[in-house]
Amino acid sequence: MAVSGQQRRPVVVLYERIADAIHDGTYPPGSTLPSEPKLAGELGVSRPALREALLLLQEDGLLSVRRGVGRTVNDHPPRRGFEHIQPLEELIGAGAPLRVRALLRAVEEPTDFTTQHLLAPARAELRFWESLLAGEGAAAALSQEWAAADDVLERAHPAFAEALRAESAPERTSMLAVLAGASRGVPLGAHSSVTATLLGQRRGEQLGRPADTPAVLVTQVVRVGDTPVLAAKHMLPTGAPALPVLQSN
Repeated sequence: MAVSGQQRRPVVVLYERIADAIHDGTYPPGSTLPSEPKLAGELGVSRPALREALLLLQEDGLLSVRRGVGRTVNDHPPRRGFEHIQPLEELIGAGAPLRVRALLRAVEEPTDFTTQHLLAPARAELRFWESLLAGEGAAAALSQEWAAADDVLERAHPAFAEALRAESAPERTSMLAVLAGASRGVPLGAHSSVTATLLGQRRGEQLGRPADTPAVLVTQVVRVGDTPVLAAKHMLPTGAPALPVLQSN
């Protein structure tokens, strides 16, 4: 890969520790996790770091929060919805595309999110792009995008694989924009889910907002045929430009 140095963010490592405990039966489906203070003590981590990982696990469908009960382990991952394929910086830019500013361009091992949505094996190497989308004022959205492993892209969408390798200014573009530009004549399918959440500490710092700021989380998966080639999370805090959604029957 053209990206050097595999990186694993601390929140991803903690996320995986808890996800592994769920999958190995330490916390079976339907069970309730220990309280935050107890779980933080068991894992030897701070409560803010734990809260961030738990928020991601909730977003990815592994956990639910029940009033008066706490965080419980889900029986099944949630179903996903639909998607109009267009780079987010264009979709919410209202005719004036938002600027893309790279926060991280790296290679990561799969998490539950990318294993579920990109069908990535445990030791695969996946390109990960994290970007801020900004207009004239403050940052409007935070995007996290993962591409399928290179060998999968070479089989399913070689033009996308080549475009990622050849991209001369990845710090100023989104992965979905690269995919869209490489897909002329290639039929793409996609779906998405839209849920309400909170920014959390890390993403709040990235967006310059308090951790408890309400936000909309858009999760999307793009496929060529039956093969997923890109998975993404887009976080839009309160006050971000409107996200248009087209529905028809």
